[in-house]
Amino acid sequence: MCSEQISAMGFRRQSLSRYGCGSGWLALLSLCALSLVACVAPWDPALGRGPCARGCRAQVVQSFPHDPKAFTEGLFLLDGVLYEGTGIEGQSSLRRTHLQSGAVGQAVSLPSDEFGEGIAAAGARIVQLTWKHGRAYVYDVSTLALIDQLSYPTEGWGLSFDGSRFVMSDGSSTLYFRSPDTFAELGRIRVHDGRGFVDHLNELEVINGLIYANVWLTDMIVIIDPQDGAVRGRIGLSDLLPADQRSDREDVLNGIAYDVGSGHLLVTGKRWPALFEIALQEIRD
Repeated sequence: MCSEQISAMGFRRQSLSRYGCGSGWLALLSLCALSLVACVAPWDPALGRGPCARGCRAQVVQSFPHDPKAFTEGLFLLDGVLYEGTGIEGQSSLRRTHLQSGAVGQAVSLPSDEFGEGIAAAGARIVQLTWKHGRAYVYDVSTLALIDQLSYPTEGWGLSFDGSRFVMSDGSSTLYFRSPDTFAELGRIRVHDGRGFVDHLNELEVINGLIYANVWLTDMIVIIDPQDGAVRGRIGLSDLLPADQRSDREDVLNGIAYDVGSGHLLVTGKRWPALFEIALQEIRD
């Protein structure tokens, strides 16, 4: 268990030597993966019942290369292929990536003045948000050809699909449910943890009916009940990537994909050189 919580304003300076991994950390991560246990948040009685309500041990199963220039804003796994949406004006893209090698097989760039955000697949389409332009791009999932555009009145941050609706964040504590056809709002919830509203919700992934959300400027994932917005669990992953391997305080955890076959999470961050497959084990004692 970790002895400290994640700070939204900075990171501890640390080295992989604490894990016995020594130098050349990326090459050795695969050797050290099975011994690395990520930071977890302690149990909060206000969370009630749910995955990781008492905390989770997050075991790194293996790691994969990841483009260290990719400012990750969206991530999902479909039929064994990793899809990633990246941000920053002039660098924003939608990518189809080979998981094992990290190689980008195909990429589509956004207009140079637009900041790409969350992505999600619904049927034969992929939707990608933009931050401040109120515009979402719709691509054919097979070819990544642009086939449509959608609009919305808020900022665009994270996006996922729950099987019948899109779930969207805008950087606040509000999550919006949107039509997969028209992107019209179908409803909304405010996310709270018993002490107040949880702001800065970012990248999203719907897993077994619950919403997993990155919290901006932290390495924390919160697990949200879509019925009432209550946080049912937290996963803190500040130990995944040492602070001295990050070039900026914005280079935090952002990107959650779910591997249905293994039941594991795939996580990475903004400009992280690695993507991690992690297995969660709930703490019950």
